[in-house]
Amino acid sequence: MTRFSLLDLVPVREGDSVSTALANAADLAAHAEALGYHRYWVAEHHGMPGIASAATSVVLAHIGHATSTIRIGAGGIMLPNHAPLLIAEQFGTLAALFPNRIDLGLGRAPGSDQRVAQAIRRNLAGGADQFPRDVMELQAYCAGDERLGIEATPGAGEDVPLWILGSSLYGAQLAAALGLPYAFASHFAPGALDEAIAIYRRDFRPSAQLKYPYVMAGYNVFAADSMEEAQLLASSMQQAFVRLRTGQPGKLQPPVEGYYDSLPPQAQAMLSDVLSVSSIGTQADVERDIAAFLRRTQADELILTGQIHDVQARKHSFAIAMAAAQALTAREPA
Repeated sequence: MTRFSLLDLVPVREGDSVSTALANAADLAAHAEALGYHRYWVAEHHGMPGIASAATSVVLAHIGHATSTIRIGAGGIMLPNHAPLLIAEQFGTLAALFPNRIDLGLGRAPGSDQRVAQAIRRNLAGGADQFPRDVMELQAYCAGDERLGIEATPGAGEDVPLWILGSSLYGAQLAAALGLPYAFASHFAPGALDEAIAIYRRDFRPSAQLKYPYVMAGYNVFAADSMEEAQLLASSMQQAFVRLRTGQPGKLQPPVEGYYDSLPPQAQAMLSDVLSVSSIGTQADVERDIAAFLRRTQADELILTGQIHDVQARKHSFAIAMAAAQALTAREPA
């Protein structure tokens, strides 16, 4: 049975504060839990005025106290920014606070640019090339491997599933080699999706954590009671991508009617590419689009996202998406 989860970038809306964004995140997580979503993940980004989840483990503690059963985790922690021991301790602490609920997705990008990487003051020699070694070191801390000579406390012995995140073939190859579940960022970088999934499944080696390959794919949803309203809601995220690609990132903007049609052809083409793994429309539209995506990918899980300016409209969008998901699940073979 396909699982459905939520990825929240904890958006800071134009005119709002980080405090409000964090309160909205806790509210959305509780809403997702009530709707029956399987996981709620947040992601590490730095130097982004419109994203409030930079201190990812702290945000997850906040989310954990607002929920009781939904799995929560990082989608993901950008491991080149951190010493593996510190991540083992942070997520070991979260696992102690919220037993059997914590996931740890790992990415190899810095989560921003080189200026931020330098400001974090990690040794940049080798860069992302150290990622496999750092992942294995983190695994060893979580397993309490005595050969390290250091015990992660908290951390050692905690059951925190590791995931590899990616938007290219590299992550697929690493996840397969280590026998870890794989999450592909098709919600903003869909280009290598099909090839990455094929490589991961072909080369997967069973591990102590996972016997069979497990694929999660990112998917954008902008759902409403009418197509016109859904298209309007999607314009906030469209604006965010255009601003990001033109070097003007900022807070999440209110929707603009006719925004996509007002753009020059180059910007329209960019949005059509980066947001090609998306559904915009009513429940029937979302149900049709997700069904087609699942036929294409055979993904074990979809993690839905969608930056919508209006808080209540965003909650309604995810409620519609879950209704569509449940309708699809009811039709799956037993």
